[in-house]
Amino acid sequence: MNTDRRRDVDLLIEEFWKKGYLTLYRKFGTYLPEPSNIGEFEVDVIAKLKDNFAIGITLSDQDFKDSSFIKNKLSYLAQRQTRGSNKKVQLFVGVSLLNLKYAKTLLDELDPETKKNIKLFPITDKPDLLIRKENRAEKILFS
Repeated sequence: MNTDRRRDVDLLIEEFWKKGYLTLYRKFGTYLPEPSNIGEFEVDVIAKLKDNFAIGITLSDQDFKDSSFIKNKLSYLAQRQTRGSNKKVQLFVGVSLLNLKYAKTLLDELDPETKKNIKLFPITDKPDLLIRKENRAEKILFS
């Protein structure tokens, strides 16, 4: 199993949690089942917020070698609707910082209705918010 891929899916899950979504299916999970393919495309996460569903995918560096495949994948997944109520399903796309600009240009090539249903965000490890000891200004309370 590719640990980078697992880390990317974990960071994608964190993004869903920040938005309030409940994870229903996820890749590389211990307790949750893996999502099935949607059409011919693999997805990493399927989540739910009240009555709204969302699909999550991560795009790696190898995925960006074929831009037409990415555009087809993004447009297909962004146009999905729920079966019963025909509500649009939100698509979350996680990319590395190196590919973020390229992904934005690919999104600009899609039609506006499809583009509106896609949320693009960078997948990066968050730096620790703890301030290093040598950078902290120490105040002596008692001497």
